[in-house]
Amino acid sequence: MSVFDNLVGKVSSALGVDLHEKLGEQIQALLQPEMIQSIIAKADEAGLGDKVRSWVGKGDNLPVSPDEIRQILGNSEVQALVSRTGLPAETLLPALTHFLPQAVDKKTPEGEA
Repeated sequence: MSVFDNLVGKVSSALGVDLHEKLGEQIQALLQPEMIQSIIAKADEAGLGDKVRSWVGKGDNLPVSPDEIRQILGNSEVQALVSRTGLPAETLLPALTHFLPQAVDKKTPEGEA
């Protein structure tokens, strides 16, 4: 178990929720092909296109910060995820730095959005 997984487990226990399950459900619902294209477009606007394209491509996924996740998704999408998961943004954004690149990578196994 990674340090992050251990931390997520502790936070999940403290909040009485399963973060992995809640985030996994919401991210999978979010990542339809048109949403991946939208994420790429927003990332390009924010100057973060190379990072998101690394998640789509077949190589290593470049890391991203919580602030960059907010720039990529936009405040309205972050607030929608907060509403759907019941998790505060301070918990959600750091978790998304781990889950979103992996989820995009899995949704684009051929290296194309």
